[in-house]
Amino acid sequence: MTQKSDGMTYAPKGEARHVVKPGEFVFAAAHLDHGHIFGQCNGLSEAGGTLKWVYDPDPEKVRIFLKAYPHAKVAHSLEEILNDSEVRLVAAAAIPNRRGPLGCRVMRAGKDYFTDKTPFTSFAQLEEAQATVLETGRKYMVYFSERLHVESAMYAGDLVHGGAIGRVIQVMGLGPHRLSKASRPAWFFNREEYGGILCDIGSHQFEQYLYYSGAKDATVASAAVGNFANPETPELEDFGEASLVGDNGTSNYIRVDWFTPDGLSTWGDGRTIILGTKGYIELRKYVDVATGSPGKDYVILVDDKGEQKINVEGKVGFRFFGELILDCLNRTEKAMTQAHAFKAAELCLKAQAAARVLTPRL
Repeated sequence: MTQKSDGMTYAPKGEARHVVKPGEFVFAAAHLDHGHIFGQCNGLSEAGGTLKWVYDPDPEKVRIFLKAYPHAKVAHSLEEILNDSEVRLVAAAAIPNRRGPLGCRVMRAGKDYFTDKTPFTSFAQLEEAQATVLETGRKYMVYFSERLHVESAMYAGDLVHGGAIGRVIQVMGLGPHRLSKASRPAWFFNREEYGGILCDIGSHQFEQYLYYSGAKDATVASAAVGNFANPETPELEDFGEASLVGDNGTSNYIRVDWFTPDGLSTWGDGRTIILGTKGYIELRKYVDVATGSPGKDYVILVDDKGEQKINVEGKVGFRFFGELILDCLNRTEKAMTQAHAFKAAELCLKAQAAARVLTPRL
């Protein structure tokens, strides 16, 4: 399923770096509404996880999934998975407004839950999940793929946290995506189901801001959304932007959109710029436009020593998945804290709720 035409079916693959022996960490895949489920399963399998089950009420989705994972057993219901004591974690990519309730059901069955982003489309879902985590002691983890499954993003985190650019002042995140409208399911255009653009693809950017800046909380200074080019699907927001101010004095600006032109060689020219007191970092995650440079995953570092352009493709790996497996086994929080995952979700909900609607001029 690794291809570059649209982000919905983009599923990175990396080097196998097993942290457990076969059978030591059994997981299942369920509700395959978004193609990110392939990235989630790739990452867990490459870290040594054993995929035992797959379930979706749509047999066609299961058939396609089995092409990538032919060894998975087909479950006839979600209950069949939840009743299997071997299964430690359920990975899912349900329709966005169903992810929260599904996660609570999984956790109450004694399993950890690993959902595609965005994890929630309402504050009520977030609050229920927070309560269920406290009630069950299970994990509600989120696949923020634009950091966790991007080598430049992981490498940049090491640089930032190692002090390479001093104290972080601002993080700017750009998350353009190709619409590929004809291939999108009906729920993609239903505001209640997908949650709005800041809630959906904006969730990647808010998570990265918290991670790179070290902020534990933030307020929404401004936010806006609009539908500029898709009047026939009026509930689709094809543009969104927001500014945040962190509790540590840092700032954040994000822009997300569905305007990647067909001429770009991949589904989106995702970029992140991290400004520090001693330098800055730019990430060119998926493409290095029109430079002729080999590879696709670059870190640009500028500091007092000079300029560096570092191709990290194939050199960093995706350690989150192994760390997540070990966290589930050891009940630790090295991969991502629960507080971090929930705060990123809260910020995208707040930004979406605060967003003014931009009206295009005809």
